[in-house]
Amino acid sequence: MKKTDELRKKLTYSRKNFWNEASVKEQKEALNFSEGYKNFLDECKTERESIDYYVKELEKQGYKEIEKAKKAKKVFRISRNKNAGIAIIGRKPISEGVNLIVSHIDAPRVDLKQNPLHEDGSTNLGMMKTHYYGGIKKYQWMSTPLALHGTFIKKNGKSVKITIGEDDKDPVFVMPDLLPHLARKVQYTKKIGEAIDAGKMNLVFNSIPYPKDNETKEAVKLNALVLLNEKYDIVEEDFLSAEIEIVPAGKARDAGIDRSLVLGYGQDDRICAYTSACALFDAKDKLEKTAIVYLADKEEIGSDGNTGAKSIFIIDFIADLLKHNGENFDSSTLRKALINSQVLSADVNAGINPNFPSVHEKENAVHIGFGVSVTKFTGSGGKGGSNDANAEFNSKIIDIYNKEGVSWQTGALGKVDEGGGGTIAKFMAEHGAEVIDCGPGVLGMHSLYELTSKADIYSSYKAYKAFFENA
Repeated sequence: MKKTDELRKKLTYSRKNFWNEASVKEQKEALNFSEGYKNFLDECKTERESIDYYVKELEKQGYKEIEKAKKAKKVFRISRNKNAGIAIIGRKPISEGVNLIVSHIDAPRVDLKQNPLHEDGSTNLGMMKTHYYGGIKKYQWMSTPLALHGTFIKKNGKSVKITIGEDDKDPVFVMPDLLPHLARKVQYTKKIGEAIDAGKMNLVFNSIPYPKDNETKEAVKLNALVLLNEKYDIVEEDFLSAEIEIVPAGKARDAGIDRSLVLGYGQDDRICAYTSACALFDAKDKLEKTAIVYLADKEEIGSDGNTGAKSIFIIDFIADLLKHNGENFDSSTLRKALINSQVLSADVNAGINPNFPSVHEKENAVHIGFGVSVTKFTGSGGKGGSNDANAEFNSKIIDIYNKEGVSWQTGALGKVDEGGGGTIAKFMAEHGAEVIDCGPGVLGMHSLYELTSKADIYSSYKAYKAFFENA
């Protein structure tokens, strides 16, 4: 029997539950690490808020804007207040490749339309028209407390930031759902994805008319504009250029009677943004290879736009790192630097949902609490739209994690032909770099309140730090 156990241990692979394997000290570290993470989630419900957070943090950590620091080893660049490149320059030439971790700081949400405010003719309620962003289940957004976060750019060019609904003294907003008593024909006869029409996702904004009589045309709408003007000095035309996002109101919370889980909005993919940046900040002083954290926008809508991963931003940043480091930064050198680079596409994976286990194959799925997932491929069907990492790089990452005591597992995004999804990995791989997906599992991905394990959050941090220090 002993020989059989030894053979099984030597020859077989099995996931290991972090809480069973970790020391008491490491368990406490995992629990404590998530306190800062929850604060980050609370402060960073939009891309702009995430960048604002990191601008402050980078100053504390001693990083300098690359254009303003000739000899600095810790540098960064912000682009359009929506994405960032953060780097520590290593001993080896950048032309020999960098170690890059890329995550995205946008999340599925609902946006205000550019001309959103109107007064409903049948109810005389002030309403806001919306347009959802990314892959959401529309019915989840109905009849739940919502907050407004965003930025107005006034005619004089001044930026006005707003946050309404997060403070306990703030009002919140809601898109009222239809009562079940009257939903039999309008909703119950439809497929779940069609039960809520996007055109009915209108936000109730106010109800008191101005100046509290029945003579003023659209008096409720006017009163809303008066209140906004008094508080923020904005007019209706300012909405046309504004970016106002609707997100769930409230803070991230511990979940589970043992407080081993985190429940919060936007964990896909701010969980990887936070853990990768922390890993960079905590990495040893003298790295062999230049380490970069890239925080990207627009992943949830295909990584398009001038702040998405398809843009030239990260390539331009690496080119300027070559120049900053005194190396050639011609096209050939840049291409070689990219081809020689190693990239972790830090994005979440779908953990096995105990309420819906049939969509997963448990041998090849992510288990919550069993560490960070090393995901060879994503995509859908026949691996469509996937990077599909090379075996050599996959093996290298696993070897590093084993040597550094990182709790890890392998995982795929659901059964074959069940559905699927993509990440930034394929866009990074287009430059010739070695790329693999690596991130924690999530339950309820793309819902208003996603669930993650503190074990996996901490394991992701350890994995990213090990990558920077050893890859």
